[in-house]
Amino acid sequence: MLMAHPAVLENLVEQYDTLRILHAENGGEAVQQRMQDLAYTLCVSTGTRDVDSALVAARHQLPGARPMDDSVLTV
Repeated sequence: MLMAHPAVLENLVEQYDTLRILHAENGGEAVQQRMQDLAYTLCVSTGTRDVDSALVAARHQLPGARPMDDSVLTV
């Protein structure tokens, strides 16, 4: 499986987290579409089928992640 560059994954995760923190899912159509696009891209980039799994997988691929580090788990 091809793996996305860590810098690309980090950028995707940061963008998605920012929109989620700002509750973008309740925003306008363009913002909701951007969030859906980021979720899709994260899934494709990590070989997963849902955004929560994609976020965990992406965080495990980032520099500094440790295999048994539970800080990469989302709540």
